[in-house]
Amino acid sequence: MYIYYIGIGSNLGDREGYLAFAVSELTNTDGVRSVNHSSWIETPPWGPVEQGPFLNGILKVEATLTPLVMLDTILHIERLAGRQREIHWGPRTLDLDIVWIEDEADQCVQVNTANLVVPHPYFWERIFVLEPLQEIYPQFIYQGVSIHNRLEELRAIES
Repeated sequence: MYIYYIGIGSNLGDREGYLAFAVSELTNTDGVRSVNHSSWIETPPWGPVEQGPFLNGILKVEATLTPLVMLDTILHIERLAGRQREIHWGPRTLDLDIVWIEDEADQCVQVNTANLVVPHPYFWERIFVLEPLQEIYPQFIYQGVSIHNRLEELRAIES
């Protein structure tokens, strides 16, 4: 059994509808035991491409799927939602990123392949990931720092 923390976002079309679609698709996937999600938060886009705001959140998914099978699953769900990968960090109907994985002993599962790196290489720098992660996993600690303290650090840098 794995516990996946998956970043979810949309900034095209019916943003909330795309997020609900992803939750429904994951919920109905063989090998997925439960799907819970944070609140959706509206955030400005990340990266150099001018585009509209995102609705973002975090999914907590308990599943027997291995990390690479989960990656294939979420990529499939993105394609079903009409995701086009034309512009890096560009607008998208649905974006799903595996941020963090834990095993049954609550230990971090690390993955480093050509297609998947976990922990996500940028998650600890992004408020739009950490705010919903804190909501769904308030006791989260990374590299000895609590998520609460990390958010305070990032907010101080931004102000």
